[in-house]
Amino acid sequence: MSPGVVRSFFRSRWLGQVRLDRLFWRDMVLVGTAINIASSVTALILLGLKMPLGLVLAVHFAPVPYNIFLTSAVWRTAERTGGAKASLAMLGSALWLIATVVV
Repeated sequence: MSPGVVRSFFRSRWLGQVRLDRLFWRDMVLVGTAINIASSVTALILLGLKMPLGLVLAVHFAPVPYNIFLTSAVWRTAERTGGAKASLAMLGSALWLIATVVV
């Protein structure tokens, strides 16, 4: 993936150029959750291999900045969209962020 594609991905989400339902369901719930699960599984494997705790924690918490970005992008887009669905997306994204950090 080229740097331009990555930059475009983040920019379009930050600027609210992606539909709220796609941003919430696909980007955050599906892809974001998959990334978090993969990170947690990798961290557990590293823990089982008796790797240093700092490395295990770094791997486990590596997705947190991305999670914060996605939650912020959902909030920004929801504020522009308005309505009940937008409010539910904001609540859902906040709960999702809490769940991903705690678990």
